[in-house]
Amino acid sequence: MLELNRISLSYAADGGRRTVLRELTLSLEAGQIACLLGASGCGKTSVLRAIAGFEPLDGGSIRLDGRSLSDKGVRVEPEHRRVGMMFQDYALFPHLNVAANVGFGLRRLNAAERDRRVRAMLDLVGLADQAARHPHELSGGQQQRVALARALAPEPELLLLDEPFSNLDVDARERLAFELRDLLKATGRTALLVTHNQAEAFAVADRIGILKEGRLAQWDTPYGMHHHPATPEIAAFIHREALMARRAQASLRGAPSAA
Repeated sequence: MLELNRISLSYAADGGRRTVLRELTLSLEAGQIACLLGASGCGKTSVLRAIAGFEPLDGGSIRLDGRSLSDKGVRVEPEHRRVGMMFQDYALFPHLNVAANVGFGLRRLNAAERDRRVRAMLDLVGLADQAARHPHELSGGQQQRVALARALAPEPELLLLDEPFSNLDVDARERLAFELRDLLKATGRTALLVTHNQAEAFAVADRIGILKEGRLAQWDTPYGMHHHPATPEIAAFIHREALMARRAQASLRGAPSAA
């Protein structure tokens, strides 16, 4: 479904170029959910931006469902890639109500079809009774659901999610991570999300990739990542992140942290 073949990407910086992705290769099957996991600055969001078409590649190729999106001499514009993206801050329009936000990308449809699609998406995310409200009247979790409904409404072949739970508290993140997985599986959507939170990655993903300095250190199932880390460094990373997550949860819930 999704194939990244040795993609490289750099940005202008201090009069030169700063390389953020270095010959990164991965593939994702239709209907799978994948997660890129790694520390801030490792290149996670740059992968999404490259797939969405917001950034030109220095080298390599991107194919989606057999179509070439980025390659030598080929660059499909973002609006023609059939890729949906849910941003970290949700990017909802404050002056539009929930229904109008969800329907924003459906202008090619006639009014009746657009209204039907909006109602279906709001039913899917459990917000059918919130259609007339505005973003500032919703909780963080509800805003996330609206953003997800808007991203799914045009029926993209691939959904990209950039730190989708970062603005929520621990309890909401845990609950919505499982709900997001159920929603994506129910719709059969292929999805790639990025996070620095290991618990979210292992709760949601069928495949996990660990990025380090723009390179893919390991691409595996959650079981394989836990039980067969490719390097001692990855094993230490997984252990460290899991310990930090347990301590954060214990602190917010007023319980003693795990040693």
